[in-house]
Amino acid sequence: MTTTRNTVIEAWMKNHGYSSNLLAEAVNTAIGQLTGRPGGHDGSSVRDWKSGRVRWPKAVTRQALEIVTGLPAAELGFVPRGRAQSAPVPQQEDPDMKRRNLVGGIAAAAAVAAAPGTAPRRIGMSDVERLQGRFAEIIASDHRHGGQLGIEQRAAALADEALNLQNSGTATQRVRSSLYACAASFRSSAMWAAIDGRRYDEAQRHMREAQALAEMSGDQAIKFRIWSHAGTMYRHLGRPGDALAANDVARSLHLTRRDPLFASLGLARQGAIHGAAQDRTSARRAFDQAQGALDRADPEAPRPLWLTAFYDQAELNSLALSAHLALGEYPTAEAHAHQCLSALRPYMARSRAIATTRLAHAQLAQGDADAAVASAMMVPTSAATQHARVSRMLQEFGAALRATARGSSTLQIWTEHTAAWRTSA
Repeated sequence: MTTTRNTVIEAWMKNHGYSSNLLAEAVNTAIGQLTGRPGGHDGSSVRDWKSGRVRWPKAVTRQALEIVTGLPAAELGFVPRGRAQSAPVPQQEDPDMKRRNLVGGIAAAAAVAAAPGTAPRRIGMSDVERLQGRFAEIIASDHRHGGQLGIEQRAAALADEALNLQNSGTATQRVRSSLYACAASFRSSAMWAAIDGRRYDEAQRHMREAQALAEMSGDQAIKFRIWSHAGTMYRHLGRPGDALAANDVARSLHLTRRDPLFASLGLARQGAIHGAAQDRTSARRAFDQAQGALDRADPEAPRPLWLTAFYDQAELNSLALSAHLALGEYPTAEAHAHQCLSALRPYMARSRAIATTRLAHAQLAQGDADAAVASAMMVPTSAATQHARVSRMLQEFGAALRATARGSSTLQIWTEHTAAWRTSA
């Protein structure tokens, strides 16, 4: 039997930045959510889908693919048994045309909903909950990989899906506000992925859209997330004045007075900004206040997933590590690095890679090249070669090592190690 290549899923993977192995990992995770046990797919499974050898995956795999991509199997080029293969869609599409098609689709949905004699679809909280499930997937991907273009694109596409849903039927005000909050959440995740990947122009575009959606939602928690992310973005851009102003917007929201955990995160990020601005006194004060607020926070209080999934003592120490490293207080930075790494949750691979790289910088700055290289060599190859922030910090580490340990066996070990990274990338 001849097989027809599935160019549709190939195009989707290319447009969203997925390798075969990465898609297999995402599908396995989604299967685990559906069944309680992770799936057993690998890169060869995905290659079978692309080649057409597997034209219609098993039901649970199709469900997992829909969770990951937001599309039913038929729209990914898969063909139910007994049906002929339809003509493949073009692999490339101009981004402006994509936007026009999205707008046209929204208008068409609205026209159908308003057509005389047609019963409009009722949008309910079950639709919101489905989107919130996909948001959980985005959060999980960020903690595993961080900064990837595919995460940014998936989050942006899901924000558009939430907005499309607004126009596809009738809904209560509560549901509509929740949909805007979902769209703002996805757009803020796209913003964060762009920040983490050092794609700052895109991050600012996502920020503007996220801010508008958050205002329409009335959700203070998502407003906090967006403005707090903006503060981090401006800190990375070397604009501490703008960073402080953005973070102050987040900290001024009423929920920071209701919930000490939000207050603690705002203060910890404020401390990191003060560190980047070389303001030692303000940095120390902010971290002392952040610790006090964290100690007061009720661990059982209901909070949004994006906050509880990452902010804890380990993250506070991570931000303190960043600040003290910027301030040149290297022994204190190293102490915070060890505290952070010992408390990080197992799934936070991205955060572990960043903290480990900063630990290496702190050790090297204290003259301990052997310990620094040993730490830097613990960063996984995937983070060292695919995460923009980690890659840049390791390049800076290598430059500092060459400047301080020229001709040493330690430098030779590091040179050979990074050569192996480049070979396996």
